[in-house]
Amino acid sequence: MYAKELLVNSQHALGDLIRIGYAAFMREISDEKLMQRYAKGDARAFDQLYARHRAPLYRYFIRQVNNPATANDLYQGAWEKIIKARHSFKPKAPFKVWMYRIAHNHLVDHFRRLRPEDSVEPDTLTNTGPDPSKGAIENEQNELLRAGISSLPVDQRNTLLLKLESGLKMEEIARVTGVGRETVKSRLRYAVNYLKRSLVE
Repeated sequence: MYAKELLVNSQHALGDLIRIGYAAFMREISDEKLMQRYAKGDARAFDQLYARHRAPLYRYFIRQVNNPATANDLYQGAWEKIIKARHSFKPKAPFKVWMYRIAHNHLVDHFRRLRPEDSVEPDTLTNTGPDPSKGAIENEQNELLRAGISSLPVDQRNTLLLKLESGLKMEEIARVTGVGRETVKSRLRYAVNYLKRSLVE
């Protein structure tokens, strides 16, 4: 009885070690390799990709549309498209560029479908700190920044958010948006200068 219990316990411990080892192994694999694994049917590879990129991808959408419900719809739709397109991913391409290209095109389609009478509600996210006066100042600054980003021309806003949320390089943003590197550089410069002016005024 004792030997059987010891065997069962050791099997559980071995299983735990394998799972822990596999999780660490998955963290070390590049996005590109994970996408290849997922395309071949490894669902855990997709879980790892999703865990790595869900937050920045959601922030990319929420800062574009300033509406949590719309951002969530766009976010879910983008992941659906990524899943459907998994077999079209080329291993030599950076995964983030491929993913944000899909997200960018999805967002462009959304803006094309918008009718003039569609309204966009202001973002309701708040950021309160322990000190009410400090929290109020931070909230005001965040609101000014959000308002500044929202009032940027679409191309500048999109370029800025791709840089801030995805960490893509200028060459990669150019590939995502289908424009030249100098155009990306120019859009970023105009966007940053505009935001600086809007926060100072």
